[in-house]
Amino acid sequence: MSTTSRANSKFLALQREPRLCEIPVNPQGKLLSVSEYFGENVFNYKLSKKLSQEEKNQLEMVMQSQKTLEKNLAKAYANAVLEWALDRGVTHFCHWFQPLTGSTAEKHDAFLSFNKGLPIEKLSASQLMQGEPDASSFPNGGSRSTFEARGYTSWDLTSPIFIKESENGSTLCIPTAFVSYHGDALDIKTPLLRSTTVLSETATEFSHIIGHTEVKRVDVTCGCEQEYFLIDKAFYFEREDLVMTGRSMFGSLTARNQQLEDHYFGAIPQRILAFMQEVEIELYRLGVPAKTRHNEVAPGQFEIAPIFSEANVAADQNQLVMTTIREVALKHDFVALLHEKPFAQINGSGKHVNWSLSDDQGRNFLEPGSNPHENNKFLAFVGVVCEALYRHGEMLRMSIASHGNDHRLGANEAPPSIISAFLGDTLTNIFESITGNNSYTPEGKTTLDLGANQLAGLLKDNTDRNRTSPFAFTGNKFEFRAVGSSASIGWPMSILNAAVNEVLAETNILLKKEIEAGKSVDEALLFIAKHWYKNSSKVVFGGDGYSQEWIEEANRRGLPNLKTMADALTVLKDEVKTKFLTDSKIYRSSELKTRYNVLLERYINHREIEFQVLEEMITQHIIPATITYKRELSKVYRNLKEAGIKSETEVILLKELSGLTDSVLEKSKKLNEFKEASASLSEEDYSFKIANELMPLSEEIALLCNKIEDKTPEKYWDIPTYYDMLFIR
Repeated sequence: MSTTSRANSKFLALQREPRLCEIPVNPQGKLLSVSEYFGENVFNYKLSKKLSQEEKNQLEMVMQSQKTLEKNLAKAYANAVLEWALDRGVTHFCHWFQPLTGSTAEKHDAFLSFNKGLPIEKLSASQLMQGEPDASSFPNGGSRSTFEARGYTSWDLTSPIFIKESENGSTLCIPTAFVSYHGDALDIKTPLLRSTTVLSETATEFSHIIGHTEVKRVDVTCGCEQEYFLIDKAFYFEREDLVMTGRSMFGSLTARNQQLEDHYFGAIPQRILAFMQEVEIELYRLGVPAKTRHNEVAPGQFEIAPIFSEANVAADQNQLVMTTIREVALKHDFVALLHEKPFAQINGSGKHVNWSLSDDQGRNFLEPGSNPHENNKFLAFVGVVCEALYRHGEMLRMSIASHGNDHRLGANEAPPSIISAFLGDTLTNIFESITGNNSYTPEGKTTLDLGANQLAGLLKDNTDRNRTSPFAFTGNKFEFRAVGSSASIGWPMSILNAAVNEVLAETNILLKKEIEAGKSVDEALLFIAKHWYKNSSKVVFGGDGYSQEWIEEANRRGLPNLKTMADALTVLKDEVKTKFLTDSKIYRSSELKTRYNVLLERYINHREIEFQVLEEMITQHIIPATITYKRELSKVYRNLKEAGIKSETEVILLKELSGLTDSVLEKSKKLNEFKEASASLSEEDYSFKIANELMPLSEEIALLCNKIEDKTPEKYWDIPTYYDMLFIR
């Protein structure tokens, strides 16, 4: 990119107007309310005129796992879906699945078929229920030979079928699981579904033991916040590092960035707001209940959050959220960055996964009620969750490990890599009273005195919020705050569900024993709360998770601190630490091995791409820019000297730039030597070398590049700067 091209990109970005999108209207041209078009691109069998009421009743039982899907019912469903899709101009269908790439995959098939030589549209029951994509090029972690290419997709009845629109046609997307020829899960969805099924059964048993015998099903519920950056696409495509890696490999931070805290919840710029509004319209049509939108902490950073859904549906919908954000951003001449740390030295992006359980009677297991100290079911379940975190903190840390998340965990902007739970003062005091055999006296509802009669009175919550906690109780749910912004949430949720399930299964045994011994249900539940909290209180922490003091305190408590993805992945190889996953049959040992190999390979590949891009940008941009500037300085110095004018400024600048460029080239050469010397290492050993030697060295190089940028005039710098990308829109 020439400096002229960069100037043109700036001008282009500044001249862009907010895009007008197509807002849904009725036949008379009146704007529709969201409720009138919500889910219009989602197939709802309950509203289908093609299905009889008996078929709908049977399907309801299938969806609730009370009945298996028979071929005739599947055929009727397929016909109803086909008619609905054809009415909306759909020409193709696909099995939409989530391989171990972390994103989604789809292979489109036309409805076109032939009957006695005549063209017809057809979607058979077998096409609906099962697909056979070529699995040879999807990550498999060495779980099969190269020549074994077969894989199967299996229709997930619990996640709605939807239509994905494009400029020249639409596709019917059927959410599916993806497994190998031998039935091993090669996707994110299959283990998540196993985990929700197992936990539902265990939680239903728990409900029956405490007297809620009417409960037939317990759902894991989830609300998944999504953070992201937007930059003008003119700048994006001029930065090879953003295109190739998702993050800037270097960049000098602007004088004003986020330190004034004026971007967070600030007025949304019109061009950004237009983008957000179109994203919401598309998500509403897909049945995704987008609820909030706002500016995030860093300049150029934003967030969207939905209403709670059943966990499996929430996981699918979050994939749709990420896809929709990316696609709509391009329509507005933006590019959305979902990398956890696209810009160094300012806040990165996370994905807060709000998690809870709710039975089919509408009771939330984590609803404290107005008197939480008397709600023994709630206290018992919080104790269960704390014990699950205490036992399996390393595995939960592993579940959120990624090359991108390594940049933000513990970086004074995101929760640390130490897994702990925040309960808040009220709840912590209740548990401390219980375990100390002391009575707890509630403070009662406190009204905040704001000192102004014009303002409405505010009732103070039982707990404050702790943004430094990776796993925080936030009113009636736990918020897993450490999940990365680009992650598929099905992976960490399956681990969390499995961890809670193990402790809850043991709880059921203990409860039965206590009740059989003559205790009342309330007494037994209180015993459970005390039993688990007393054992797991080390994992509860309410202070500053960013502080060095907490790192030292956590070490004294024996809590693990797996700082990098390389550290975290080793947990997957430990059969003792993964036993709770295999015992519950949520994962097979072969599937865990597959995931270890896939994740390790992806970590290495991502880092090697980053290192190569960094070296190329040094050669293609930084060195040429400094050579040109030094040539100009030398020319000025010679001219001054010939004119008899003494000036040291040019000499000083030349020496500084030469020293910096020499250091960059020296360290870049060293980085290459390190990589070449690692050729004989195993992948695991190489991952540790990357984490502990190559990454710190690449960061040193980046800091030197930043200093060079600071000392090089803008007219010589031919790539977009942080100022361009974060502030011009």
